[in-house]
Amino acid sequence: MSAHTVDRGADLGGLAPLTLAKAIRAGLHRSLADDDRVVLLGEDIGTLGGVYRITDGLQAEFGRTRVVDTPLAEAGILGTAIGLAYRGFRPVVEIQFDGFIYSAFDQIVSQLARIHSRTRGAVRMPVTIRVPWAGGIGAAEHHSDSPEAYFASTPGLRVMAVSNPQDAYDGIRAAIASDDPVLFFEPKRRYHVKAEVDLDATPTMGHARVVVPGDRVTLLAYGGLVQTAVDAAAAAREEGIGIEVIDLRSLSPVDYPVIEASVRKTGRLVITHEAALSGGLGAELAASITERCFEFLEAAPVRVTGHDVPFPPAKAERHHLPDLDRMLDGVDRALGLIASGVRA
Repeated sequence: MSAHTVDRGADLGGLAPLTLAKAIRAGLHRSLADDDRVVLLGEDIGTLGGVYRITDGLQAEFGRTRVVDTPLAEAGILGTAIGLAYRGFRPVVEIQFDGFIYSAFDQIVSQLARIHSRTRGAVRMPVTIRVPWAGGIGAAEHHSDSPEAYFASTPGLRVMAVSNPQDAYDGIRAAIASDDPVLFFEPKRRYHVKAEVDLDATPTMGHARVVVPGDRVTLLAYGGLVQTAVDAAAAAREEGIGIEVIDLRSLSPVDYPVIEASVRKTGRLVITHEAALSGGLGAELAASITERCFEFLEAAPVRVTGHDVPFPPAKAERHHLPDLDRMLDGVDRALGLIASGVRA
């Protein structure tokens, strides 16, 4: 089988056209093959291959002791992963849906995030937590949450959010190789987006990326909203407005130098995410950039986010999620083109 027809393998080099979902699978396969300390844990990930079939075929290839079907008990799954990490393994946990992670919150925040510090650096916790995440698929309650701010504000955790197949492949491998615990957020709405993936790329993590250069406004996005931000930049370009789109990629730690360089150039910042406005990651980003770049800002940072309500039913989802029009509205506010909430 050539690299261009690879669907389930990650042991081949070169370029392969993969969806974001298949890129994650390829990264998991590569990590399982390269290091026998890597084990996968999750609900229905073995025989079924997971709800989104990310782990399809991995149990058949690597065995039931490497790809483990667990009970429906998120706290138990994370507790088991922590125990495995103590014994030298590198567990990768799948949380079946984003809204199910709260059952494991205590294990993640009170235990996993603190053990390295608690042991004065003697114990590492190389646990990766994969989270199918956020909206855009018209799912039921507890299937479209955006809980990233809870974890990004927790010292001791790394938090990643990918937006494209290459970053998914590189990112999952880097997360598994890290000695730190990593929350790995995968935008469900982007699972089927396909692109060429370099299977020989060196895994990296922690870096933001300028996706579209521009000189008038910096638009900061992550996960499923990156493509919407790119579309907004294309629409604004037709009106002569250059939007610089940055894919944050790492939510904790944040790659502030890349954002600072952009804001010093544009003088304006718009931040977008699907989570609620109040207490969201956008608030922290706006405050930090204001502190770091105050003398360069021509206007206050603008946030374009979900609303301060529980994630709505599927039929109302489109009114909750930031879209192209709302992003452009935010850009106009940053540019001072809107008065009294109406486009000038």
